[in-house]
Amino acid sequence: MSVPVPVPVPRQRTGPAPEGRQAESRDQAGEPGWTGEPGPAGEPGPAGDLGRTADLGRTADPGWTADPGWTGDASWTADPDLNADPDLTTDPDLNGDPDRAGDPGRPEILGRAHAETRTAAASAKGGELTLLVIEADPAGDFTAPEPPDPPDQPEGSGIRLRIRTARNLTEAERLLTDDIHCILVDLALPGIPGMDASDGLAPLKHVLRLAPRHAVLALAAEGDAERAAAAVRVGAQDYLFRDELDGRLLSRAIRYAVERKRADVAQRQLTESRLRAQENARLERGLLPTPLLQGSDLRFAAHYRPGRSRALLGGDFYDTVRTPDGTVHAMIGDVCGHGPDEAALGVELRIAWRALTLAGLCGDRLLSTLQQVLEHERESEEIFATLCTVDIAPDGRRAGLCLAGHPSPLVTRKGRAAQLLPYEEGGPALGLLPRARWPRRQVELGGVWSLMMYTDGLIEGRVGVGSKQRLGQEGMVEMINSQLASGLSGDDLLEAAVARARELNGGELTDDVAVLLLDRGA
Repeated sequence: MSVPVPVPVPRQRTGPAPEGRQAESRDQAGEPGWTGEPGPAGEPGPAGDLGRTADLGRTADPGWTADPGWTGDASWTADPDLNADPDLTTDPDLNGDPDRAGDPGRPEILGRAHAETRTAAASAKGGELTLLVIEADPAGDFTAPEPPDPPDQPEGSGIRLRIRTARNLTEAERLLTDDIHCILVDLALPGIPGMDASDGLAPLKHVLRLAPRHAVLALAAEGDAERAAAAVRVGAQDYLFRDELDGRLLSRAIRYAVERKRADVAQRQLTESRLRAQENARLERGLLPTPLLQGSDLRFAAHYRPGRSRALLGGDFYDTVRTPDGTVHAMIGDVCGHGPDEAALGVELRIAWRALTLAGLCGDRLLSTLQQVLEHERESEEIFATLCTVDIAPDGRRAGLCLAGHPSPLVTRKGRAAQLLPYEEGGPALGLLPRARWPRRQVELGGVWSLMMYTDGLIEGRVGVGSKQRLGQEGMVEMINSQLASGLSGDDLLEAAVARARELNGGELTDDVAVLLLDRGA
């Protein structure tokens, strides 16, 4: 059997306590006997416990005889954990504690009535737990029983239980450090000034507010079951009856409370994460564009897939509007990067483009103004954005094209294979050159056509697992022609194109992907 690290037990009386001793330990403030106390007659006392070296009242007390279970306890000699325990060093806050008027400070230890840190063997699978006991009289009735050794484990294999005690809420607040795992709150604990005296759970609620991340146990008298159950309802992890308390029950209750609190915190964090995700999803869906094509005979389709995991919005952006003169304006762009900052900037550029387009700007004037917006809104001068704009005439047979460092659209005409629109006369990406110009090129579309605009996320995927070759624009044209030949169009065409690019890449595409399709039938 291993030598247990002790937990204090009540000293035994062989006769009635002399008059004047019945209220001892209720409030040691100013008691001269606590400047040093050797303990009961015949008791050597804990090694190094300088706080018990001259209790004149006890040495003269015939009722305080040697406790055979206390005398000669080898585990109380030279415990290295206690000697090195930082909680047993000088506490400067004690000297100024108004609750300890007359107390010389006891620089060697925190004091039994303030916070006496002890260790005990506990029945668990290793590690160490720290329990903070908040009781009206921690030097009096309450005793932490010693847990038994684990039945099926070798000696000394249990965890260590470190116990700190505080006699009121003020002291508890000082002792509530990050290394506390569980708090045991006496439901008979008196409140503090300003607390609702009619609320029997007010001290417990105060502790719960004070320590929202700590496990909390309620300590109640056996006849106070109703209040103990109410303590769990307001937030305690469990309750214990003082009269039924033993080592195994205390060990189990502490570990249960700690694990339940961890589970509660994890569940709350998961719920909060889900709520944030739902809120972000609603926000991002609200930021995606709604095409304004009322009155137009053009059909619209789009496919959008952000590169960020579990995101709905990336740095790619697109929009389509019809102005009062019947012209249909379409735009697609890409902010370098695909994080939340890039997504936010993409939304700003899209909204700015729609506002400028509805205000009548087009071509170079529009792109120059967008560049000013980008320069003011970007976080770094290294941030730039590519853009492609198309304005389709009211008759639908021709269009104006502007490219700002962006891949050229793909057009399919009736009876002809898909091909790229001319891109030789494009300008630089927005944000690269302060006084850049973006020429507008006129292109003929014909009577029946499909125009596909896309971002580089579609063409930068690999063509085979481990291959260094990218799909590129030529590979994309070949892929689209193959899918058109199979009869795909509209949304089905776009979804098939992105799925095929992902398949060729051997997995998910790493960049944002946006594809927009405008179609004019016969």
